[in-house]
Amino acid sequence: MEAETYYHIYTHANGSENLFRNTKNYLFFLKRYITFIPSIANTYAYCLMPNHIHFLIRVKSEKEIEKYFGKFETFQKLSFRISKQFANLFSSYTQAYNKVYSRKGSLFIPNFKKKEITSVAHLIKIIHYIHANPVHHGFTKAISQWQWSSHHAFLSQKSSLLKRDEVYEWFGGKDGYEDFHQKEIIHLKK
Repeated sequence: MEAETYYHIYTHANGSENLFRNTKNYLFFLKRYITFIPSIANTYAYCLMPNHIHFLIRVKSEKEIEKYFGKFETFQKLSFRISKQFANLFSSYTQAYNKVYSRKGSLFIPNFKKKEITSVAHLIKIIHYIHANPVHHGFTKAISQWQWSSHHAFLSQKSSLLKRDEVYEWFGGKDGYEDFHQKEIIHLKK
C-alpha cells in the first residue's frame, strides 16, 4: 500500500465461521480498529457483517505515519508498516475472540484484500457498496437497519473519526449523500 492513496479493504472469516457472534464482538473489534488504524490511515466508510468486513481508507502521508513510528528508510518499510497495522488489528481481535470462545487458529482468511480507488466517482460507488452490503447479503432489508456500518455516523451529529465532511463533499452535501443512499444497491465487481 502507498501513502496518500485510497483503498477499499475487505476480508472474510476463515471457512464458514462468523467473525462476530454478538454486540460485544462488534464493539470490541471497533475498539481494536481505533487502536491500530488511525496511526496509518483515515477512515471514510466501514461495514462489519457477521462473516466479513469492508473499509474505505486513505493511507496517511509518510510524514504523518512517521510521527507514530519514526523515520522509514525505504518505501518497502512504509508499505510493510501499513499492512502490519491491519495484520495487528486482525491478530489482536482473533486472539481475544479465540480466548472468549475457546477456539484455536486463524479467524480471518489469510491476506486481507485491498483495491486502490482512484476517482471520486469510484469513491462514491464504494461508499454506497460498503453501506449496502448487508442488504445485498440478506442480513437486513434496508441500509438504515444495519447497526454496524458507518452509515449511521453520517446521519448523526456525534463526533466521529470518519472523514464525514470530505464524504459529504463527494456527494454534493449531506442531502446528496442521503439521496444517493436511497437509490438501488450498486453492485461492483470485486
